[in-house]
Amino acid sequence: MGLLLFVLVLSIFLGFELISKVPSQLHTPLMSGSNAISGITIVGALVASGIEGQDQLAVILGTLAVATATVNVVGGYLVTDRMLGFFKSKDKDSK
Repeated sequence: MGLLLFVLVLSIFLGFELISKVPSQLHTPLMSGSNAISGITIVGALVASGIEGQDQLAVILGTLAVATATVNVVGGYLVTDRMLGFFKSKDKDSK
């Protein structure tokens, strides 16, 4: 249990340090990469929640994982779309 807690704290610290050092121009590509990872999480959660012979707690946790990963993917795409809108030209006559 101590090792798992250490890995959790270390990953939180390293993730915060890594994201805080990323320039703003790279946030959109990183967001699309994290959306792909969240899509893989949805598939894994669907598999975990649909295995026959599991107890009710495993099905509830799997359903919760599907719901939260779906919210993460949809929110990520909304943020990515908004950030890409910043790079569109405002002058529509200069095509």
